[in-house]
Amino acid sequence: MRAITLNLDKPTGISLEEVSLPDLKPHEVKVQLKAAALNHRDEWCRQGRYPNISNGVVLGSDGAGIVVEVGSDVESSWLGKEVIINAATFWGEDQKVQSKDFQILGMPSNGTLAEYVHVEASRLCEKPSHLSFEEAASLPLAGLTAYRACFYHGQLQPGMTVLVTGIGGGVAQFAAQFAVTAGAEVYVSSSDKAKINRAKDFGVKEGFDYKNESWIEDALSQTGGMDLIVDSAMGDTLPDLIKLLKPGGKLVFYGATLGNPPMLDARRIFWNQLTLQGTTMGSDQDFKDMVTFVNEEKITPLVDSVRPLEKSLEAFELMKAGKQTGKLVVKID
Repeated sequence: MRAITLNLDKPTGISLEEVSLPDLKPHEVKVQLKAAALNHRDEWCRQGRYPNISNGVVLGSDGAGIVVEVGSDVESSWLGKEVIINAATFWGEDQKVQSKDFQILGMPSNGTLAEYVHVEASRLCEKPSHLSFEEAASLPLAGLTAYRACFYHGQLQPGMTVLVTGIGGGVAQFAAQFAVTAGAEVYVSSSDKAKINRAKDFGVKEGFDYKNESWIEDALSQTGGMDLIVDSAMGDTLPDLIKLLKPGGKLVFYGATLGNPPMLDARRIFWNQLTLQGTTMGSDQDFKDMVTFVNEEKITPLVDSVRPLEKSLEAFELMKAGKQTGKLVVKID
C-alpha cells in the first residue's frame, strides 16, 4: 500500500513509500482510509522534534474510512461500516490522567497517512452521518483535545465568557466551535484578521490581535474579563492571560509552543482564586462524549484544504508556516 513515512535522511523529512502491513491481530480491524488529517505532532516528527521517533513509521493520527476486514475476536458487524478512529491508545482506567503506557497513533505505531491501517476495534466509532470523510477525518485528535479542555477541565457552561487563543489551528478551532455551540460568549485571538473573520462566521463574537500592545486592555474593556481561557502557547503570554481572567477564572492549556513562562504572578493567582490547568487529548469516555456532542449539535469541522496523498508535502509545509485556518486534509483514493 502507499503511505507517507518518516524519513529524516531526506531534506523533506517524509517519503511516499510502498509499505506492507503486518498480519491482522485477533482484536484488530483493517480500515480502508478515505481521508486523513494533519496535526502539529506530524510536523514535529518531520522536524525530528518528537520523542522516540524512528524512520519508516507511517505518520498521521487522524483518519476516517471503511472497515474492510476484522480480526477473529472482533464482531463481524463492523464490516463495511464508515468509521472514525480514536487516535488515543492505552489511556487507562483513570479519567483524571492518562496511564504511563499512553500513546498516540502515528508514532511509534503506524498511522493514518496511508491507504490502510490496522487498529484495535476499541478505537473505532461510527462516522457521524452528517460529515463527509474529509470532515470526519478532521475530528479525532483536535476535537478530543478541545472537548476535554472545554468540558472536562473547563466545566464550560452557557453564558460563560471564553477566550480561545491562536485561532486557526485545529484544537483552537474546535474549542471555539464547541464553546459557541454550548452557549458561551466566545472571543478569539490571532494576528491574522482573516482567521478572526472566519471564526466570526461560526458565531465568535470578536477577535483580538495579540500583536497590538493594547489588546489586553481592549479585551478587558470590551468583555470585563474571561471565565475560561483555552491556550496552547504559554511562554511570555501567560502574565497577560492571567490578567484577563475574572476572579475564580480558569486557564486550561494543552501546549507550550512558546516555551515555559518567564515569570508567574503568584499573588494574582492566589488572591483571585485562579486555576491553571494542563490537559492533553482525552479518555475513551471523552471521545465518546465528544462524538455524541458533534452528532447531536451537527457540528461541522472547518477544513482549510484537501489534497491527494502524493501531495502531502504541501500540507506539511502549510502546517509548518501556520497559514491554515482549520484542518489540512489528505484525501486517499
